[in-house]
Amino acid sequence: MQLADWIKESRNIVVFTGAGISTESGIPDFRSPGGIWSRFDPNELTYQNFVANPASRRKFWEFYRENWKESSGAQPNSAHRAVAALERQGKLTAVITQNIDRLHQAAGNSPAKVLELHGTMWEVRCLSCNYYYPWKEIYNLLEEGKEVGNCHQCGGLLKPATVSFGQSLPAETLREAQRCSMDCDLFICIGSSLVVYPAAQLPETAKNSGAKLVIINRERTPLDGIADLNIRGEAGEIMTGLLELLEVSPE
Repeated sequence: MQLADWIKESRNIVVFTGAGISTESGIPDFRSPGGIWSRFDPNELTYQNFVANPASRRKFWEFYRENWKESSGAQPNSAHRAVAALERQGKLTAVITQNIDRLHQAAGNSPAKVLELHGTMWEVRCLSCNYYYPWKEIYNLLEEGKEVGNCHQCGGLLKPATVSFGQSLPAETLREAQRCSMDCDLFICIGSSLVVYPAAQLPETAKNSGAKLVIINRERTPLDGIADLNIRGEAGEIMTGLLELLEVSPE
């Protein structure tokens, strides 16, 4: 496999992941048939509606109650473990992820190396003072049919620490992702449709900065034409085969 040779030669790998790497862990892609967007209207769940409208906030919390329920038992799969194995080999500079599930950290990637472009579902934060609340505390309130109150510290609105439609990506995280993309020599996309911007600009940034670009996905993406290598298939199977060629243990 060409990718195995490139990994052997590389000193500075960035892995970029989307929903497709986590579907094998039982977390449905929001956009897939039967995904959560088939039960909720994403146009109702914008950041602006959340801030302005109590009814929208109730809908938003119902969305997250279901999301937490569906995702709380998910475990890293072979693709996540393969990415963690690349870090143990000293090859990996960063994992840039669009996912909010923290399965990369659960698989063994250093939290310092995981850049969460869209935040995380496992924290709830105050929009005013950034005070942290455990997700389980809020989930239990919702399961009991109670309303989510305001921040105990400052009275501000509480919101899952994810990036919603209409909300800006965390500026510092995006800057670091851009820097890593410019500095890497191999940029591997796994399980992303590469249609959500500005995140989908990062593979182009890497390519334009001289890195080899590899796209691993079940379907075609808009960036296939500029990729040095396109691999179609399931992320877990492909990454497991890659580790075997590299003679690297996934654990």
